[in-house]
Amino acid sequence: MFIVELTYIVPLERVDEHLTDHVAWLDAQYEAGVFVASGRKEPRDGGVILAVGDDRAAIDKIVATDPFNVNDLATYRITEFLATKVAPELAAFQQELPPAA
Repeated sequence: MFIVELTYIVPLERVDEHLTDHVAWLDAQYEAGVFVASGRKEPRDGGVILAVGDDRAAIDKIVATDPFNVNDLATYRITEFLATKVAPELAAFQQELPPAA
């Protein structure tokens, strides 16, 4: 799994100009089964996305198409983690630790 953290680097007025396109991009990723949760940070200085996938490069490629990224409105921090413990509703996303070397 991946945590994608966005931090706005422009005034909110510029972010809001592209919000509809960003939401459409989010919807497409939910439809594709890549995004599990998303929302704005409080205070409103960016957002957070929880994404699933086995490949960091694939997540990087998706993030590159976000209208907020294309229009240089935000920076992105992507953190990969292994979801070894999850709520029952997220059981499909539970992962196992790799075998010890």
